[in-house]
Amino acid sequence: MKLKEMLSDYQLGEQPKWDGEQIITGITDSSRDTTDGMVFVAIAGFEQDGHDYIPHAIAQGAALIVGEHDCPVALPIPYLKVANSRQALGQLADKFYDHPSGRKRVIGITGTNGKTTTAFFLKHLLEQQGFTVSMIGTIYNEINGIQYPTPNTTPNAEKVHELIAASEDDFIVIEVSSHGLTQYRLEGVAFDYALFMNLQHDHLDYHKTMEAYFEAKATLFDKLKPAGKAVVNTDVAWGLKLAQRLVAKGIAVITVGHQEDAVMSIKKMTNQEVTLDISGKVVALDPHMPGEHNLYDIAMAGAVIQDLGYPLVDVTEQMRSFAGVPGRYEIVHLKNGVHCIVDYAHTPEAVSSILTSMHKDGAERITHIFGFRGNRDATKRDEMIAASTAQSARVILTTDDLNSIPEETMRQEYAEYQRKFAGMHKIDVMMDRTLAIQAAVNKAREGDWILVTGKGHEKYKTAYALPTASDKETVLYLKNSEK
Repeated sequence: MKLKEMLSDYQLGEQPKWDGEQIITGITDSSRDTTDGMVFVAIAGFEQDGHDYIPHAIAQGAALIVGEHDCPVALPIPYLKVANSRQALGQLADKFYDHPSGRKRVIGITGTNGKTTTAFFLKHLLEQQGFTVSMIGTIYNEINGIQYPTPNTTPNAEKVHELIAASEDDFIVIEVSSHGLTQYRLEGVAFDYALFMNLQHDHLDYHKTMEAYFEAKATLFDKLKPAGKAVVNTDVAWGLKLAQRLVAKGIAVITVGHQEDAVMSIKKMTNQEVTLDISGKVVALDPHMPGEHNLYDIAMAGAVIQDLGYPLVDVTEQMRSFAGVPGRYEIVHLKNGVHCIVDYAHTPEAVSSILTSMHKDGAERITHIFGFRGNRDATKRDEMIAASTAQSARVILTTDDLNSIPEETMRQEYAEYQRKFAGMHKIDVMMDRTLAIQAAVNKAREGDWILVTGKGHEKYKTAYALPTASDKETVLYLKNSEK
């Protein structure tokens, strides 16, 4: 793309002489990644300001600088001042890659819980219909059958457009975080389907209020294509509010919930199966992953499959070959009939749901191991402990990501929770996460269940006593040690 084409929607104002015919080779917000002919977008981040790296980007060969500040002292290349650099990054990337989402079938999934599982369900079910599927999300990005590591649920805007443009698959499924939406990482992306899973107490350290959190999620639905459709879980009040808003705007909405007038009306839920009524036709879906949360996820994924014209009656059989989701209700069977589950659950509702599911699966005595992240939403901690102690025989608080908070500070906070809940439940504290899991395994009696939550598939950021890198690795290490 030529520079004059890149800037066709912008006014440069007074600039040094520049060559509009110059070929733009790429876009980046990292001066380290800048090479000859690239556009460097300076973003004022939370820890560093990209405007400080403009000289380095120019030295690396940048052809254009984009920023929010007034143009620095005379630059040898054009400078474009914008109101919002993050938004401009998405807009320019969309233009550079020739509006890739407009040429593809794109599905976005947002919600506090269930994004990852629903993305995996959708990918599997679409593949069962004969489609190829790219996926951008929490665990990894997969494009054209090749998996790539990902540092965020939603990558930055340039990367999102690059991945969409690179995909040769029939569908692209994207997990959409509230942070990604407020930080314009989805700017310029157009969706064929947008799914709203739920809204639960989380991320209030960032959004401050549930209303602001909801409004962040709701912006996904402004990105639907003209013929795009919303799929909304109306069993949560926020979903009902969203559905009513979208209908008022004339947007097609597929509602999923227990309401009689829901497009996909839930008639029954067991621990294994959800029964749906679609225009008088009753279908039961079994995702072969127990728990009410997984039943909502399969119902939401099924809504897309149904709308695409494929029979839901085949879904249960198609899910038999589903390989599962890394870090989501992963079960490891230990000796003496002890079961250990590793899960990503990190909200009060998610913890309560998975513990309920375990009891329905036959668990009578559960040891629950989890921790809190430093510098993250502390307002949900009491609710999480209450949810855990209500259904667990034993609770062990341990280290999660400290995020620069000293371990001793977190230990003191845990001691406060011990005192606070002392009259209702005994809470142990073991700061080494691997030793906490080991202690639970060593004390488990025949038929006991152990639940380890909070990190799921994620690797440890802290060095622990056992030579393992994740919760599942730790459990498997202890299982192998039993032999």
